[in-house]
Amino acid sequence: MAGSTMFSLHTREPMNPRFGEVSLDILTDILSNLNNRNKSNLESVSDLCGCLKERRIVECVFHLCEELGLNPAVGYQAIEILERFMAKYIEHLIRSQKGQVASSEDTGKFEELIFQTLKKKFFLSILSSVQIASKLDLYSNVVNNDIAMRFLQAVGYPCSKEQLLVSEILVLKTLNFNLNVPNPLTYVETLLEVLGHNDASVPVAQLHQLCVRVLQFIYLQRETIYNSLLKSATGCSSPSHEQRAKFVSVTEDFMLLGVGVIAVAAFIHHISTWEKVVEELTGITGISGQSIMDFAYVTLIHITKTKSV
Repeated sequence: MAGSTMFSLHTREPMNPRFGEVSLDILTDILSNLNNRNKSNLESVSDLCGCLKERRIVECVFHLCEELGLNPAVGYQAIEILERFMAKYIEHLIRSQKGQVASSEDTGKFEELIFQTLKKKFFLSILSSVQIASKLDLYSNVVNNDIAMRFLQAVGYPCSKEQLLVSEILVLKTLNFNLNVPNPLTYVETLLEVLGHNDASVPVAQLHQLCVRVLQFIYLQRETIYNSLLKSATGCSSPSHEQRAKFVSVTEDFMLLGVGVIAVAAFIHHISTWEKVVEELTGITGISGQSIMDFAYVTLIHITKTKSV
């Protein structure tokens, strides 16, 4: 896909969330639910988690959302849907061939068959994940099959409407229609809402604009940033496989990511008050101020090494 816009979707402008309108009781329940889901997710992580958050895939999803006029939240939701779908779909492909592999030669053919199957469907799986995510977002345009087909025609991707529908149904059925998975921007926005409720002087709307950019930067530089965090945490320039495996619980921790993003945004917005924001975030989440500042420090180092976010 070229960098210039090749597709124009004339729909309503995406809306930003409105802060300060949720009652404390509801806000407390939402935060508690997010915290519990984050803990539950961290209990079942594997060293394969995050494989589909590779930069080129993230860039593809973000570009699709930009071309289709979608809110940033749709992109993060689509990435979560795509990662969960691919994990279950690959598991299904492997199970379906179990027992048919008798030799190393058969294994090689089987692996190649799976690779070619995934390669053939991968871009449509990404687009289907974006479509589904757009239907879950309250503030965004819905990407129906007509819009998706117009987009595919605009970029010269050969696909029939039937193939597009089959792809979307495959994602839905593989996930057993279990699509309500939190994304990192949900954590950021909920924490911002709590911050604003606890301290009315916190410029939540301005921080939100910065947070969107910071989170995007972290996702595009995910491997580099988390690798720096791992080296900092272990004190090793070349962490072992065991250390990397244990660190997956950090890379998949959305609550830590949420407070880290807000801390970076607060530092950029007004350095004189960022320590107060970090203190508030510690009180809200129980994550130590040192952990939050370490995350922020590493991210800021990488931001300042890059010409633009």
